[in-house]
Amino acid sequence: MISKSTYEFQKEVLSNMTFSPHSMGNFTIYKNDDRPDLGYFIKYSREGYYDFGVGDYTIPNDFSLSFNHKEPIMRFGTVYTGVTKFKIENNPISSFSPSSFFVVEKNIKGSQVWKKGQHFHGAEITIYKKFFDDIIDKNFPNTLGFNNFITNYTYRYLPLEIATIVQQLRNLVQANKLTLLYLESKILEAIALMSQEIQCSIENTFTNQLDYGDIIIGKNRRVSLTASDVNALQKAHEILTKEACNPPTINTLSKMVFLNEQKLKAGFSSKYHMSISQYTTSIKMNIAENLLSTTDLSIDEISKMVGYNYCGNFVKMFKKTHGKTPLAFRKMKE
Repeated sequence: MISKSTYEFQKEVLSNMTFSPHSMGNFTIYKNDDRPDLGYFIKYSREGYYDFGVGDYTIPNDFSLSFNHKEPIMRFGTVYTGVTKFKIENNPISSFSPSSFFVVEKNIKGSQVWKKGQHFHGAEITIYKKFFDDIIDKNFPNTLGFNNFITNYTYRYLPLEIATIVQQLRNLVQANKLTLLYLESKILEAIALMSQEIQCSIENTFTNQLDYGDIIIGKNRRVSLTASDVNALQKAHEILTKEACNPPTINTLSKMVFLNEQKLKAGFSSKYHMSISQYTTSIKMNIAENLLSTTDLSIDEISKMVGYNYCGNFVKMFKKTHGKTPLAFRKMKE
């Protein structure tokens, strides 16, 4: 069988666990009355909007499930005990160890494996898109959405405040004191905290977990790029594009974009496949080519317009770029 939804997937897992549902008013507890040693799974739910589950159980037999889920959902929580093994199409991750986590899923396809004797303990909040459509977007537009995150990418830790919320809810479940009103208030608080985290800075708990690649500084020093680094390189590119004929020095540009000189030079070369000087020179030569073709300005005037104090240096660079001197280029265009 291939499950087509989160609901189907959960139902099949609980069936393989030999658990049966027992309604307790505000929540449902799933367990095997004849095998209390297997543990339990407790679920609070506002159907179609969100679920909150707390599990502490042992797998009775080997089993596996395949899934092909089209629906978009947001899941986050904490795995305290147990290693989940799975395969996801077009995703290299194949296991998940105890930690907090966050993921937005859509069109996710793969399989998961459970082994007899494995013990799992964790708490998880699942939010369906309908909650965002009906509650968040209508009352708090432009706050947070599924598009703020990379789809089917598992972030390996949560902002501390959100991890604390999950822990508080879990504690209330164990004390049998969690109400649905309090649960929903905490889900809204978690969404508000996520929104604040993302909007305050491009470099935040979520973006810092993404892989922006590495760059080589010097002969063999490998440095990873962060979200802030990538943003700084983009700003540097924009500044150089506007100021190509009178570009800032590397030292000045470094201070303008708040990125050290070595990372600026190596990062720019890696991202744009040319050095900073090569980039500004290419723009200068393009401007010069245009001026030579469309104006009667002298070679000396054009050289000064594109940032060369000495005409001879301009002529030398133009010939290197275009294979002919500026004067020969102009005559060819006449």
